[in-house]
Amino acid sequence: MANSEAWWLCAALAASLVFYLATSRRTQGGRPLPPGPTPLPLIGNLLSLGGTFHQTLAKLAGVHGPVMLLKLGLSNMVVISSRDAAREAYTKHDQRLAAHAVPDSFRARGFSEYSMGFMQSSDPQWKSLRGIQATHIFSPRSLEAVRGIRERKVGEIVGYFRKHAGKEVLFREVVYMGMLNLLSNTFFSIDMADMGSKSAHGLQHLVEDIIDRVSRPNVSDFFPFLRRLDLQGLRRQTGKCLDSAYSILDGIIDRRLEHNRAGKDEHGDYLDALLKLMSDAKISRYQVRQMLFDVFVAGADTVSATVEWVMAELLHNPSAMAKVRAEVTDALGGKEAVEESDAARLTYLQCTLKEVMRLHPVGPILIPHFAAEDSVEVSGYTVPKGSTVIFNAWAIMRDPAAWERPDEFLPERFLQRSPQPDYRGKDYEFIPFGSGRRLCPGLPMAERLVPYIVVSLLHAFDWQLPGSMAAEEMDMTERFSTVNLLAVPLKAVPLEAAR
Repeated sequence: MANSEAWWLCAALAASLVFYLATSRRTQGGRPLPPGPTPLPLIGNLLSLGGTFHQTLAKLAGVHGPVMLLKLGLSNMVVISSRDAAREAYTKHDQRLAAHAVPDSFRARGFSEYSMGFMQSSDPQWKSLRGIQATHIFSPRSLEAVRGIRERKVGEIVGYFRKHAGKEVLFREVVYMGMLNLLSNTFFSIDMADMGSKSAHGLQHLVEDIIDRVSRPNVSDFFPFLRRLDLQGLRRQTGKCLDSAYSILDGIIDRRLEHNRAGKDEHGDYLDALLKLMSDAKISRYQVRQMLFDVFVAGADTVSATVEWVMAELLHNPSAMAKVRAEVTDALGGKEAVEESDAARLTYLQCTLKEVMRLHPVGPILIPHFAAEDSVEVSGYTVPKGSTVIFNAWAIMRDPAAWERPDEFLPERFLQRSPQPDYRGKDYEFIPFGSGRRLCPGLPMAERLVPYIVVSLLHAFDWQLPGSMAAEEMDMTERFSTVNLLAVPLKAVPLEAAR
């Protein structure tokens, strides 16, 4: 370490100790702070966070309560872990908590200032781009316009499994590559992956590298004094990956603009719609590029992980699998191919999807929020200004005050609820996509796509576990980095379904 860096580190640690001693009280301005484990000097509660992050937070909340304060270095984190606390936070303080916490790695190249995931919701630019997404990408009309692309690409996923019928396959790997192609074709009419390969081309490699860097613990997030030094180099590394990713997207945009200038036919994808908005001066080129990039950061991983969890739970629960398959067979009969609209009328399947998302949300802590003001109070506790605020959706959707036998897989529980909770976060015990003004913008697409993929795979194939593995022998352990995955990837055998 250079002498200047060593000096800064010593100064920062000394200042951190002073800050810790000054802020370790459990009150602020006479108002109680949330309870939590006793922090150690300097490092706070960092040593308490081993294991699977959302599960560890849930265990700590079981001891300290549904509104809990953790000290992570110099940073405060308030964790909300129950339906009632989530309802109060969202209904009373949605605007005050609408900012998202920004990992230091995402400050590279000004990413957090341009990405909709991290812009302030009060920023007029965020409101404008959110409106463009809602109107030109995720509206019913826009989704219907590219339905043919989705159906063709889901058909390719089915086709790959058909070529490997009777053989053991890594389930999520195939669905993931298919999702890359579905998204890339929907947005700019290009295949990004070779079905069946172990890696994708270009852009997705870079997205995976960025996610890897952002998901690592970063001393700059725990000790903001050290941001200037970027001691682990994560911001610099992320910046290089972003440069390369932006270069690929710029090339795609340039080729499309050249195509359009030559007077050739439109592709009918979202890039055409975004470039039309750009030509009308409603958005800038860098905003077009960023919107395309944001899709790949959020899209393929979340959908493929959800579909894997659905198939894993059905294989792990043969009685539920039998009920879903009977419903699919009765409703679709001898149809050669499933249409996207078919999934909407399969009631037990829809309940199964909700139960899987309740038990295994792919975003178990959603995107962490940020308390930009000091007037937030939840369950009688003050949330310190500048705190990261985590809604532990995994814990909230297993809250025993809201769910009977919360840790069991019981799709029937949704049949018995009237009205059924939907995905829009108004029933605060069920928030797989978040709630409030930062509700996941891609929800309308996911709501169509996940059921359609699952129905297509259940209609085309009978599914078995490999070899002589029994359902109860499956390892359903979770692993979390930026999304919640099966720790042991699902291996399954597709068998051609009888017609």
